[in-house]
Amino acid sequence: VTLVSCDGYEFVVLREAVMVSPAIKSMLDPRSRFREAITGRCEFSGITGIILEKVCEYFQYWYRYRDRDDVPDMDIPVELCLELLVAADYL
Repeated sequence: VTLVSCDGYEFVVLREAVMVSPAIKSMLDPRSRFREAITGRCEFSGITGIILEKVCEYFQYWYRYRDRDDVPDMDIPVELCLELLVAADYL
């Protein structure tokens, strides 16, 4: 799946990893007939590349540790926290 930020950055992420997001899961549902379900490409007009990159890191992080109990903390720069919170609320 390709996720595209408002400033044109593209991130390719495993479909299984992005399915943790209810919004993206709905977009990619073949029954929805959304353009994203057909193309496998989701564009986010309100999320910048730096924030979407961190979101993609989280998807990969979640996928990697999904079956483990001892999950290490994910490093999130303080200056990104507010924008990440807004993106997380949307996704």
